[in-house]
Amino acid sequence: MEEIVEITEAAAFQIKDMMKEHEEENPYLRVSVNGGGCSGLSYGMNFEIEKSEEDDELKQHGLSILVKKADQPILKGTTIDYKQSLMGGGFTIDNPNAIASCGCGSSFRTKTNAGTPEEC
Repeated sequence: MEEIVEITEAAAFQIKDMMKEHEEENPYLRVSVNGGGCSGLSYGMNFEIEKSEEDDELKQHGLSILVKKADQPILKGTTIDYKQSLMGGGFTIDNPNAIASCGCGSSFRTKTNAGTPEEC
């Protein structure tokens, strides 16, 4: 079965560090899609303690990842990486379904979902 979302080893390492910093006890990592942003959709990543019936659970690099069933068509094939540079580090999200994104890179839309665009 093809993974909905792929977390690279570098991203998993960074996420585990963040879990330690926040002293979360075995949380799930939720990867989500929300309405908003200048292109209509935006990504979300946060920690969650409980899994709901709307979620599918993925296991990668020792992480338990939750993705809502409704978000899966939008996120299918997405890779989340962590890159370090002279300006600091940050997560990068490569979504093959995104047909347009804004300059800041945190907002996008797909062919089938325009989301709810806002002013930049």
